[in-house]
Amino acid sequence: MESVSVAPEEVERRELMSQRKFEEIKKANQAAARKLVEEHFNSSSEDEGDDEGKQGKIIANTFITYTTQTDGDTRELERTKQYVNEAFQAGAMTCLICIASVKRNQAVWSCSGCFCIFHMPCIQKWAKDSQFLVSSPLTDDDFGKRDYPWPCPKCRFEYKRSETPNRYYCYCGKVEDPPLDPWLVPHSCGQVCEREFKPSCGHKCLLLCHPGPCPPCPKMVTTTCYCKKAKPIPRRCSAKEWSCQLQCGRKLLCGQHKCENPCHAGNCQPCPRVSRQKCVCGKKVAERSCASPLWHCDQVCGKTLPCGNHTCEQICHVGACGECPRSGKRFCPCQKSKFSLPCTEDVPTCGDSCDKVLECGIHRCSQRCHRGPCETCRQEVEKHCRCGKHTKRMPCHKPYLCETKCIKMRDCQKHQCRRKCCPGNCPPCDQNCGRTLGCRNHKCPSVCHRGSCYPCPETVDVKCNCGITKVTVPCGRERTTRPPKCKELCSRPPTCHHTSQEKHRCHFGSCPPCHQPCQKVLEKCGHLCPASCHDQALIKQTGRYQPTGPWEQPSEPTFIQTTLPCPPCQVPIPMECLGKHEISPLPCHAVGPYSCKRVCGRTLDCKNHTCMKECHKVTVIDGCPDKNKAGTECFQCEEGCSKSRPLGCPHPCVLPCHPGECPPCVQMLRIKCHCKITSLYVECRKITTADINEKNLLSSCKNQCPKELPCGHRCKEMCHPGECPFNCNQKVKLRCPCKRIKKDLQCNKVRENQVSIECDATCKEMKQKASEIKEAEAKAALEEEKRRQQAELEAFENRLKGRRKKNRKRDEVAVELSLWQKYKYYLLPVCGVVLVVFAWSIARDAD
Repeated sequence: MESVSVAPEEVERRELMSQRKFEEIKKANQAAARKLVEEHFNSSSEDEGDDEGKQGKIIANTFITYTTQTDGDTRELERTKQYVNEAFQAGAMTCLICIASVKRNQAVWSCSGCFCIFHMPCIQKWAKDSQFLVSSPLTDDDFGKRDYPWPCPKCRFEYKRSETPNRYYCYCGKVEDPPLDPWLVPHSCGQVCEREFKPSCGHKCLLLCHPGPCPPCPKMVTTTCYCKKAKPIPRRCSAKEWSCQLQCGRKLLCGQHKCENPCHAGNCQPCPRVSRQKCVCGKKVAERSCASPLWHCDQVCGKTLPCGNHTCEQICHVGACGECPRSGKRFCPCQKSKFSLPCTEDVPTCGDSCDKVLECGIHRCSQRCHRGPCETCRQEVEKHCRCGKHTKRMPCHKPYLCETKCIKMRDCQKHQCRRKCCPGNCPPCDQNCGRTLGCRNHKCPSVCHRGSCYPCPETVDVKCNCGITKVTVPCGRERTTRPPKCKELCSRPPTCHHTSQEKHRCHFGSCPPCHQPCQKVLEKCGHLCPASCHDQALIKQTGRYQPTGPWEQPSEPTFIQTTLPCPPCQVPIPMECLGKHEISPLPCHAVGPYSCKRVCGRTLDCKNHTCMKECHKVTVIDGCPDKNKAGTECFQCEEGCSKSRPLGCPHPCVLPCHPGECPPCVQMLRIKCHCKITSLYVECRKITTADINEKNLLSSCKNQCPKELPCGHRCKEMCHPGECPFNCNQKVKLRCPCKRIKKDLQCNKVRENQVSIECDATCKEMKQKASEIKEAEAKAALEEEKRRQQAELEAFENRLKGRRKKNRKRDEVAVELSLWQKYKYYLLPVCGVVLVVFAWSIARDAD
């Protein structure tokens, strides 16, 4: 079969295709497995919750470093434990924005202020809407430039715009998109938290990545008290500040007294003593707290200024009063001329035009230099209204507002501006939102806005039926929140004939059916009814309403409550069956003769069979001692004899069913002889009553055994059972190892290796001659091989010398072959035949 060669490029292409198929199948299997795991954990988080044993192991592993490595107090972990337990409980973690449960496979964000957890898309939308509402007024000059903050929906902790979450991280912030692991806290990476404690103490949290606040620092540090008087002692880092309760003794701010409070943290309190102190200017004296020695009275200073003409007009102040404000060079009212005058004289007007810019900012004052404010601008100008749609000629100092109403939409994108002569900076909408909140109970009280409304801040109490137990939930969740389980007992009166109902917990709806024993006295037998209470049993009513046509749908069956009668009395009363087989307890309502459904079992007249009738009434014959004897109502035996036959007899008894032994069997039985060749006919009773030796004689056909012995000869014994005896005396021929000498011996002696024939001297001579002939042939073959090799070597050397063909022929030496070399292929077979004939003749003579 020819082999097909494949190009290396084809092999490489096939390997790439197989590798690509393998990767595709691998990715598909991984995606299917991931989907299966997600579905499993979604269902477990929504419906079933985590197993308590598994949850306990995860919490213990989360807190093990805190409790074992630092011997931390577990009581300080209560707040963190509460957050971790809520992470495991189905429905406990709720996003306050969408009011939906937070699943363990959803991306979340945790507030660093209140540690509340929100869906990542919800908090991103919340941050975007909050920033829009804060920056919506267009009148702000810094619009688009300022970094408007956004608050947490729960605690209102403010975050910068740059802190808007856009990636899903674990609680400690180390791992992005933490994988879903059933043996870790949901949304946790499983690594050590290592967040800085708040307030910062230089240490890091030792718990595994966890929700909620980090516990107090459990490290041990050596620290002294607040006042530094006591010796340093080892304390927990979270409670390293302590008081020695001795007097503080530090000097107060008044500089006169010392702090008398016990050793405390922070600055000392103001001095509590009262003393008489002067004000700053020294005009008044009052009793004031020693902690505030500097105070100002309400008197004008009144000190004479350096000019000697005027006094200081400042209120009680510290330091010098300063120079006179009217001293030095002063300007005229229009600020065009300077005058050097004593402080007692006023500055005169210069007589030039005022030329100050009026309030309009366009025109200047045309009056001469004057004191006091300039008059209003009365020049007429062409003025545009504020919205820029109309113009009018009017005095400059009067504003021009037209009557056109703005039709632009406000920032809420729901209402028009409707402001007269609006310049375009429409104010924010001042109407109420009024949209129904997600709770469907209240309306949004905020100003009209874009985007989603804030969650309803109200809370609602969900109470049990009796109102004692309640649970507080956000408004709107009361429709889906199950009422709390109340531990109080139901106080409703019983609805059946019992004086008191069974104890059960507070519940909604009707009370459960009464399961107490009825205990009513039955009329027929006088026993008490042991059944459960049946005063208010639900009975299904069917067939009361008939449809008017085939198009009308059949109505569902209705259930009504009604009182059922007591069931039949089930008190057991012992009764004997008809056939006297057993005594069984029967229900009170069914007492009477009965059949136990067993076989009658009484002995029939044949004394071999029993009555096979079902348990029935039997008339007992008087004076009969055998109580198990069949009566007139029992069956009569009509079967044949079914007694067991002797071993080896296949014939049934010819008599009908009878008592006593069966007669001997006289039928002929066909059997095979020991050698399985001849069929023999023997009476059945001879075979069944004979012993082993007699059976062997009866089964023998009296012919020679046809079996062969292991040596191959036929057995010489007569037909016999069992194995043939191995004592063959037949003559066989035995030869020596070289097959030349042969003798006739008994077969059994040859099989037992008791006789053997050895080779004589003639045999040894023949063997030696044969070996010599083989050696001569081998030696001749070896010499012939050497001659052939020598000839090939000479021919090769002649070719290397480069002689011509003619010269080579001339120089060649003729080698004459011997007779053996010429005719060895013919002589070898002839010699072999001669040796065989010679050996055969020697062997024949020996025989």
